[in-house]
Amino acid sequence: MDRLKVVLQYFQSNSESISNGICVVLALVSVKLYTIFDFNCPCLPQYNKMYALGVMFVPPIILFFLGILVNRHTGVMMEEWARPTGKRTKNPAVVKYLFSAMMQRAMLAPMVWILVSLLDGKCFICAFSMSVDPKHFSGFPNDTGLDLIRIMAKVPCKEDSIFKNSTFRKAVSRYVRCYSQAIGWSILLCLVFLGAVARVIKPCFNHAVFLQTRYWSNYLDVEAKLFDETCVHHAREFAKKCVVHFFKDIGDDEVLRMPLSPNFSFNKSDKEAEGDELLHGVTRKDQVDHLLQTWFQCRPELDVTKMVYRPTKCVTWEDPYGQIIYSDV
Repeated sequence: MDRLKVVLQYFQSNSESISNGICVVLALVSVKLYTIFDFNCPCLPQYNKMYALGVMFVPPIILFFLGILVNRHTGVMMEEWARPTGKRTKNPAVVKYLFSAMMQRAMLAPMVWILVSLLDGKCFICAFSMSVDPKHFSGFPNDTGLDLIRIMAKVPCKEDSIFKNSTFRKAVSRYVRCYSQAIGWSILLCLVFLGAVARVIKPCFNHAVFLQTRYWSNYLDVEAKLFDETCVHHAREFAKKCVVHFFKDIGDDEVLRMPLSPNFSFNKSDKEAEGDELLHGVTRKDQVDHLLQTWFQCRPELDVTKMVYRPTKCVTWEDPYGQIIYSDV
């Protein structure tokens, strides 16, 4: 249980870990779907290859688009690629990094399906049994009255009557399955080799550029999350103000009742000030629409020094003789 908790905490730590977890789940689902899938080759020359290749490649295409759909990097990448430049310039390296991360995760489940189907060999036997030369095998049924293509198309169907008490079908099936498994293991070997080479030569490139690209890709993800959370908080306070304004005779304390500690105290003015602060001065629908449009068309530049050292306004009241009566500094 402790190890399971550690794994769950890792997958919940950030969006990248969540994406990895979703891709692993999709890969496991693809294996489970293939094991419970009832593969029935039609054993007809005109349909065998179409059916087998369809089973081998159509589900991976579905899993690929599903992986793109559930990957958070897809939305972040498209928003960064499609947004107007505004005050913030676009970084093509960040878009490429997000695209690469999205494709790597989306390709996991399809490759698992294809590898499992090749190692199993049923699809390969159904698709290419007609391409085998029967002269290399003994026990070919000559008394069936069928042509060569139709007989070879029935090799995947072990229950067919023409292969009763015949070792021909088993020999051809083993022969084609060996080719299928050889292709599957070769693809797996190439993938592992490419991954190992990429991991070894990765430090040979400019690692600082990679760190910068990864940082800003994470920044875009976190910025999108914080913007959504801020919009939710603002919308909640805006809706609360609108509801209270509609029911003029109902106070804020009657709309929302929360248990408080006996030592906790506050006054109504502080509560109203807190609500106004959460609204950030945006109190009208046209203001909200303009603010959201401005965020899309002109993202703020990545320079927080202007906010840190921004001068604050102060109001000073003077008497007719120029003497300061009160100042809010």
